[in-house]
Amino acid sequence: LNLLQFSGGERSLIALALLFAILKVKPSSFTILDEVEAALDDVNTQKFLDYLGQEFLDRQFILITHNKISMERANRLYGVTMRGGGVSQIVSVDLKKLKEQGIEGVLGKAN
Repeated sequence: LNLLQFSGGERSLIALALLFAILKVKPSSFTILDEVEAALDDVNTQKFLDYLGQEFLDRQFILITHNKISMERANRLYGVTMRGGGVSQIVSVDLKKLKEQGIEGVLGKAN
């Protein structure tokens, strides 16, 4: 079979399956994945994230993404914003804490 016969999403799933097989044989303490789910539809993105969460609990994954589903499932989000004057600022949100305490518990009650 020629890989060009598959759709972009199918090729992504094949590449991810190969990567996960390699990680099973040769574990890594952390892995950086850049936009790996970009070609996947929502259902396959959910399946990818489910598998990632079930099979690799003992490892840290850094997922660079713009996918809303992936960002909602993350424990922590990091972003870069420009305040002004050409100075970038790193922003961090602990989603796990937000979910546990509720947004008011983290940010304080609004007056």
